[in-house]
Amino acid sequence: MDKRDILAIGASAGGITALQRLFAAMPRDVTATVFVVQHIGATHSVLPTVLSRAGWLPAFHPDDGEPVRPGWIHVAPPDHHLLVKDGCALVRRGARENRCRPAIDPLFRSVAVAYGVRAVGLILTGTLDDGTAGLRAVKRCGGLAMVQDPEDAEWPDMPCNAMRHVSVDACAPLSDLPALLTRLLTEPSGPAVPVPADIAMEARIPENGFDAVPELTASVGKPSTLSCPDCGGNLVEIEDGPLLRFRCKVGHAYGPATLAEFHRESIEQAIWVALRTHEDRAIMFRRLADRARAHGHPTVEANWTRSAQEAERTVAMLKDVLSGPGQELAGGMATEEGI
Repeated sequence: MDKRDILAIGASAGGITALQRLFAAMPRDVTATVFVVQHIGATHSVLPTVLSRAGWLPAFHPDDGEPVRPGWIHVAPPDHHLLVKDGCALVRRGARENRCRPAIDPLFRSVAVAYGVRAVGLILTGTLDDGTAGLRAVKRCGGLAMVQDPEDAEWPDMPCNAMRHVSVDACAPLSDLPALLTRLLTEPSGPAVPVPADIAMEARIPENGFDAVPELTASVGKPSTLSCPDCGGNLVEIEDGPLLRFRCKVGHAYGPATLAEFHRESIEQAIWVALRTHEDRAIMFRRLADRARAHGHPTVEANWTRSAQEAERTVAMLKDVLSGPGQELAGGMATEEGI
């Protein structure tokens, strides 16, 4: 019987510190094949060096097509998805998922298909809901699903959303995870579970990079009336148990929290544009009223003054909306820049 020796970890805001603490506390005599997605900036990353210094296992950015290294930490490179297939790492710069590249869901989905019951998926601190669908895939393929206790996480959204839609096998504070993982990674994995067809099909989408196959997306969901925030194409709805997700034909994918956050940001941007436009209108109307008064046209002056007052009332209303509860940016796509 196979060992449970594959560990896939997803983290976002606050994740660098969490990963360092986790790996520093892992026993040196416990080994595994580890895959990590940490939401990072799109340029240079020294994350493998940072994680190697934690002292558990050596870490590196794999090249596309490079064989998987047992006993190493495979770290998703900047601006690329990390996948695994047929014993090799795949590094793809395809469509963003949950507005991230690298994203957690494609890695977890590929790990679920490749390793099945041998896999353990772990979601650490982070915002919004990247990782939820991927953790469901790990669980449905027979692997174990774990989350950091949201009350212990610096940013609780990712573990909270995962727990909302996945029957997790363990929820523990960061300090308890090393002992828990030590036990799980030395246990036999149990009997194999057939890979569900929808997971296998969706795992193929990011493998194609920018050459995503529209037929694959169409086959995993049904058409919706919503449009893709990134490219404007139609989104399909994917009913993933209790989780409703969305994909477009070129591969962009969204969990509900991520899509809602994008809509919130779009609304805020539109309000800022409206605010700037009405401020300009108020200035222009006041200027026209001044000119009418200077040329002895009181009726025209009154009309422009009323228009200016209306624009100023709208400006005040828009400022109230922007300064009200929930309008501040929530940092939903926070990344660890420069790591």
